[in-house]
Amino acid sequence: FSHLANVGDAKSLVIHPASTTHHRMDDKSLLESGIGPGLIRLSVGLEDVQDLIDDLKMGLKAVEKMLDKKS
Repeated sequence: FSHLANVGDAKSLVIHPASTTHHRMDDKSLLESGIGPGLIRLSVGLEDVQDLIDDLKMGLKAVEKMLDKKS
């Protein structure tokens, strides 16, 4: 997965809409649109399914480690 804001590509990507595609909206408008601060958007492309699953697992483990260090 790439961290990009260009939807419509054949590659998988992950974005944080509140700080990318919808960054001009205020907090109230974001929430009314169903875009919370923790929302992450996955756009799945044409890569091998197992590669995508492995990438997601690796990314989630990295976040888990980061959160463990903070607590």
